[in-house]
Amino acid sequence: MTRLLRQHSARWRAWLIIGEVGLCLAALYLAIYLRYIGADSPFQAYANRDATLVRAGVFVLAIQLGITALGLHQAQLREGWFGLLARMAIGFLMGWVLLVVLYYLVPSLHIGRGVLSLAMMLAFLALLALRWLVGRAANVELFKRRVLVLGAGHRAAVILDKLRRRSDRYGFLLLGFVAQPGDAVEVPAAQLIELDLPLPGWAKREQVDEIVAAVDDRRGGLPMDALLACRQIGIDVTEIGTFFERESGRLQLSQINPSWLVFADGFDASPSRHLSKRLLDLAVAGVLLLLVWPLMLLTALAIRLESGSGQPLLYRQMRVGEHGRNFQLYKFRSMRTDAERDGVPRWASENDDRITRVGRFIRKTRLDELPQLWNILRSEMSFVGPRPERPEFVLDLSRQIRYYGLRHAVKPGLAGWAQLRYPYGASVHDAEEKLKYDLFYVKNHNLLFDILILIQTVEVVLFGRGR
Repeated sequence: MTRLLRQHSARWRAWLIIGEVGLCLAALYLAIYLRYIGADSPFQAYANRDATLVRAGVFVLAIQLGITALGLHQAQLREGWFGLLARMAIGFLMGWVLLVVLYYLVPSLHIGRGVLSLAMMLAFLALLALRWLVGRAANVELFKRRVLVLGAGHRAAVILDKLRRRSDRYGFLLLGFVAQPGDAVEVPAAQLIELDLPLPGWAKREQVDEIVAAVDDRRGGLPMDALLACRQIGIDVTEIGTFFERESGRLQLSQINPSWLVFADGFDASPSRHLSKRLLDLAVAGVLLLLVWPLMLLTALAIRLESGSGQPLLYRQMRVGEHGRNFQLYKFRSMRTDAERDGVPRWASENDDRITRVGRFIRKTRLDELPQLWNILRSEMSFVGPRPERPEFVLDLSRQIRYYGLRHAVKPGLAGWAQLRYPYGASVHDAEEKLKYDLFYVKNHNLLFDILILIQTVEVVLFGRGR
């Protein structure tokens, strides 16, 4: 029973979403009951059961979209209670705005102002309570996966280095490390475990849920028979690269090799995936153009007023696209026209003095990137993907960073997983850190992941994170 409770974080999130959906539905039906409690039948105003179910579904979907857009379903979200309250409040506000717009467009979905207000309040309190309970449960060792690391050398020590904070180990309890032949021990002695039983027996006695293989020399360094016996008694055996990928949402470049990339799941390049991605791009680009064209006109006017007539409104620059093909990217100009007057390409820094006053605002709000909708319609870019870089930078970074070229396996994107997870970067180190998230996306991208990234990009725009 306890092993059933100790599940991967992905399963926890799935159960959390199911719980939230159930609580939102309960809040709506309770609001209907309380609003019409004096009537002969509180649900008389909602006698059509099918219509009520549709209204309830729309209500739940709007709330889930709102809180997802604020990042409340991110696996690595680590917020205090004030941050959680703020995100939840803004998420519910976005859900309410979406419902108001839908009710205006489709009046038959309307559930009444009194019922809506009461249902929103009840759902808000219920979801806060659920989040509090889940947060408390996640810190109880009973609900954490018990993880044993096989290896105590350099690869194993990276776990302590990269997942050293308590928040990094949100979903698992690290029992310790078992040194293997050939390992030069690099973990603290207090973290080492001497097995007093064969590995399967010890793991069963200590209720181990997962064994992470992290030996430095895999040639003869893994007790394969013992690991197979562990698998047969229900213990997961995970390679360290896969473990990092799951727990951190990125690929740890030092822990993977070409064979791992070749045999790992993912890297979907099927025709159906290309079609779904292209249809999503066209649909979102079309809708966004209808919504933001007034903002594009105002942005162009602001640039013209600041820079004067004769100065370009758009900035054109060569970038590297899918499979290394170059294309011309379009943006609203946010820098002075002499930003690279010496012809030497430079990284753009966070407080770059080449940025104009209007440019600083449109970069912060992402208005400068709206002309890239044209690149998306031309199929040079996608809405979601790694950020497109300049050929000069790509050539230099490919020499310095292993696997850098893999990010070009998909089209570059206006939004992306790295933009969500890593702050502004303008160095080789930052490029390497972002690559870990880009490769996670390249390996795991699918239609649902794209949609979730698009929704969560709203949070980046609202709070001005990343770049």
